[in-house]
This record gives sequence, structure tokens and C-alpha cells, in this order.
Amino acid sequence: MLQNIGDMLHGQKWLSYLVLGILALIFVMWGASGFSDPTGFGGSYAAKVNGQKISAEEFRRAWQNEQPRYAQLFGGDLDETRRRLLQEQLLDSFIRERALMDRTEDLGFRVSPRQLVDALRQEPAFQIDGQFDRNQYYARLAAAGVTPAQFEADRRRQLQLNQLGVAIGGTEFVTPSEAARVAALETEQREVRYALLTADKFSAGPAFDDAAIEAAYKANEAQYTQPESARLAYAELTLADVSAQVDVTEEQLRERYEKEKDRFVVAETRQVRHILLPLEEGKDDPAVKAQADALAQRARGGEDFAKLARENSKDVGSAAQGGDLGWVDHSTLEPALSDALFALKDGEIGGPVRTRFGWHVIKLDGIRPGHSQTFEEARADLETEVRRQLAADEFGNRQEQLQSRIERGGVGLDELVKDFGLMRGEIPDFERGTGGAPLGSDAELNAEVFSERVAKQGAVGGPHALGEDRIVVFQVLEYRPAKLKPLQDVRADVVARLTRERGTERARKAAAEALPKLEAGEDLAKLVAASKTTVDPAMYYGRSDPTLPAEVRQVVFDSPRPEPGKPIRTVVNVEDGAALVEVTASRVPSGPEAELLRTQLAQREMDRRGSVEVDAYIAEILARAKVTRNEQVFE
Repeated sequence: MLQNIGDMLHGQKWLSYLVLGILALIFVMWGASGFSDPTGFGGSYAAKVNGQKISAEEFRRAWQNEQPRYAQLFGGDLDETRRRLLQEQLLDSFIRERALMDRTEDLGFRVSPRQLVDALRQEPAFQIDGQFDRNQYYARLAAAGVTPAQFEADRRRQLQLNQLGVAIGGTEFVTPSEAARVAALETEQREVRYALLTADKFSAGPAFDDAAIEAAYKANEAQYTQPESARLAYAELTLADVSAQVDVTEEQLRERYEKEKDRFVVAETRQVRHILLPLEEGKDDPAVKAQADALAQRARGGEDFAKLARENSKDVGSAAQGGDLGWVDHSTLEPALSDALFALKDGEIGGPVRTRFGWHVIKLDGIRPGHSQTFEEARADLETEVRRQLAADEFGNRQEQLQSRIERGGVGLDELVKDFGLMRGEIPDFERGTGGAPLGSDAELNAEVFSERVAKQGAVGGPHALGEDRIVVFQVLEYRPAKLKPLQDVRADVVARLTRERGTERARKAAAEALPKLEAGEDLAKLVAASKTTVDPAMYYGRSDPTLPAEVRQVVFDSPRPEPGKPIRTVVNVEDGAALVEVTASRVPSGPEAELLRTQLAQREMDRRGSVEVDAYIAEILARAKVTRNEQVFE
């Protein structure tokens, strides 16, 4: 199953990748879980896709790995309905991937050894100072609990699925006329002159009497209500705190070293060039074999191998580089190709060798002998890995134990602080909705703080995850229900509201009365001069120009293009007022910058169309796939 081999267990996310926007599954590897494992999982398979089985065991492992994430999302055990929905969504992802892989195989998409090697070398997680490091590669995978063979198989599938997406999305194009229309629409500018009549220019008037103030206060009570709040005590546990408390012994380091000694072996690597002559899948072609034999003989006869590769190899990833596949170890290439390569002497020509990609002629260009790291050489990496693993295990254990203690009830926050070594704090004013520092405004945390059980019955809440490496438990020390603020405390706010509303109403009325005069040809600046409103000269604005008020910009570009000599004049209501607007002209800018923008817009339109095509193609694949689900797998 193509998966995000995320190392959440150790606080890393360096292996995440996405396939076609729909296949990413985050298999979080925390040790603790607030759920019971699913039982049953009847049958030997979870589903069949075009006759191929997705094993029940594979599905079960994925479901178990997902459960800690659900614990964070839902804060406890899943009810049966939600549990079933999440399991079905997970199985859907397996089915989608299997159906898409079937299609890529049918269409002949393949990932060459060079493409896989290049992808691995370009992964920043496997680099030191910008260069691929094989020891780093093995160490990272070992820390994630993934073998190189597993990761490389997953990476190969990802690349193959990406080929399908590129092949389909890449067929889209935009004609010059279409590109011109898109560019004209997106880059169009309109000449606008406007006057903002704001409430503050029209709000002067007699003071509001007590009856008006009281009526406005009662009509807007929600605005003058103090939300629920609490004096909140909390205690937190972070992965960093646990890591600092972990003792890593010499015995543990040596045990890990001895157990994983093979990981600290830097394998022999060889630099290889090849010439690939492909075959149709499942078919032999004597002519291709004869051509490969001839090329091998020419290379052995002294002809420049790089030149032969550039002229004859069909491996698009390496032909231009003279067939260079770089430095590889025995596990990098197809087995038959690796066997042949590692049987050669430096500078020797090998092959032809048959693989599933076709016939290869190879040349060995160099040898780097393998060697083993000593314990002392590997010690720093070992200590980091062991500490991270021990801390993650202990963090998960404490989270699980906290959950159990709180669920049993009858425990106070201070008791948990003492028993679990938590850091305690207090928030004097934790408000419904806005929360309070340092816990923030996390919606799920907020909801639990103000739940009946925690806010009013005094129970300890949590543990609640605030990120992947931080959990909190909490207890309300003082609960304050929502209450309406006394009128005398908010009187000034009520008066300010009435003043603003009066000014807004007058500004909009003045704009409406001025519009006929503007349409009759009177000058905009003179029309608003009495309100001391200034009017800037007409300017050209684009569709996303932030200097033009959003409400005005929307109306300006929703209107028809103005004809020469026939400006569009209108009133636009804005916050706390209105705008008198004149649109006098339209243009599409020219020049190098505009041309570059048009090119970018055309590319964006092609990308959009390609995305639509990919989505439709995936839907068609899924609709045609023969899928059988084993419903017993959810029991």
C-alpha cells in the first residue's frame, strides 16, 4: 500500500509525499492508543480489485496505525457509526491505489532504475550538505521502521502513478486565441474615479435620548454579553520533556548496534553506464537482442561507450548523460543487472542482460569498496535514535496512563502533576471561543473545557493533544457563566454604535441623492465637496488591486465594459458608508511584464484543465474497476 511513511513516532515528517492528490494516508506510528483493536477481520482479504486481493492483514495494520490520530481528533473511543465510516474511507484508499496501479501496468508505465535512483538522491531527508548520503538513507529508514526494499517499492509505485497523472494532465493545451481571451479577462484594467462617503462625515447630530440608547442595547444584547469564562488550571507533557528525562545506557546502544549491524555497513558501490533497448511487455524480439549484441561488440571493440549510449539507448533518463546511472549498490538495480555488474572488472563491458525493461549493455566505470562503521563511528546516530524511540514510547505510555486515570474518575489535577511529572500552569481568564494563552483557542479543547462534566462538575479534562508532541490535562477552578453586561458599563459603546449607524444611513442617502446629478454630468469632486470628502484623479485598477475597496472592485468588474464616451456611474454600499463610482475606460496592458503574465495565466489554465481531466480519469477507472468488498473485515 502506497503510504506516507511519516515518522510521527519520533517527531519527524521527512518522508511525506502525495500521489495525485487522493492517495495520501498518514499512518501515524504512536505507541499509545485510546481505542481497542478491531476484532474479527474475517476472511483472508479486505477487498478484491480486478481480481487482485487486498489482504485483511494489510488493512488491519493500516487501521491500527491510524487509530492514534483518531484519538487526537475525537478525544476518546469511537462510536460504531464513526468507526465504520473511517474504516470504509481507509479501505477506499487501498482500492483507489490498487485500481490506479492496475491501469498504469496496463498502459505500460514503468519506472527505470535511473529514475528511481534520481528520486532517492533528490530526497532532502537522505542528504548531508546537499549531497545524497547512503548512511543517512539507511539510518532514516531504520528510524521509521521501514526496510530499503519496502521504501523503494513504495517510491517506485508513487513515481509510476505520477507518470499516469502527468500523461493525462499533460495532454491539455490552450490555443493562442483561448490564451488571449483568458489573459484579456484576467489582466484587464478599468479606469475608475470614486468618492467614499463615510459615516464619520455625516454622523453629527443631537444626542441620543435614554429611550433610544436602551432600545439599541436590548436589540443587540449578544454584542454586550460577556462570554463564558473560567479560571483554568492545566498541566502539560511534551515529548521534549520526556526526552530530557530518558536515560540511554551503553548497553542499549551496543545492543542496538549489534542488532542492526548490517545497517552500519556501507555497501560496495559501482559506477555504471548502460544502453537500454526496450521490449514490449511479455514479448521477445530477436532483432532487439541482435542489436544489443552488436552494440556490446562495438563497445568491447573500443568505441566510446558514452557516445554509443547517447545515440542508441532508449532510457530517456540516462541517454543524454552517456548512459550514466551513477554510483549504485547491489540492491539498487534489477537483480539480473546487479549480478552482471558486480561480476565485472573495472572498465569491463557486460551484457547484453535481459530485465523486464528490455536488453541492457553495461560498462563498469569505477568501484568504491564497502566498509563497516565501528560502534564509535555510529555512536552519535545510535544515541539519537535510541533516545528518540525511548522518549516516544514513554510519551505514548504516559498519555495512555493519563487517559486511563482520568476515565476512572476521582482524580485531581495536582495528583496527576505529581504522579506523571507534568508542568503545571494557570490561566486566569480562559474564554469560550477565544481561549487563552498559552493553550490558545483550539476548538476541541475549548469545547471540552466548557462541557458540563469539566466546567460545572469539576472533573479533570483531557488528555488533549496540542500538536504531535504536546498533551495537556486541565481542571476548571472557577466557572463564570455568560452574562449581559450592565447598560452603564457599555453605554459608550451603544452610543458609538448609534452614531455610526446614523452616519452610515445619512452617507448612503447622500450618495443616492447625488447619483442623478453625477449621471447628468456634474463633477464628482464638486458633488461631495460639502462633506469635505476628497476625490483622487481617475486611475486604472486591476481585478485584484487591493488599493480599490473590495466592494467597489467587485461592482466595477461585474459591470459591462464602458463604451467610449459612455461612463458607468453607480453607488456602491461599503462598510459604514457608500461610494459614488465612475468607470470611464477599460484596457489590457502590454509590454514584457504583461506578456510574462499572459504566459503564466495560460499555463495556469492548462494546469486547471489537466487537473479536471485527471479527476475525471480517476473517476472512470474506479467506475470500471471490478471491486468486491469483504464486509466481514469490519466486524
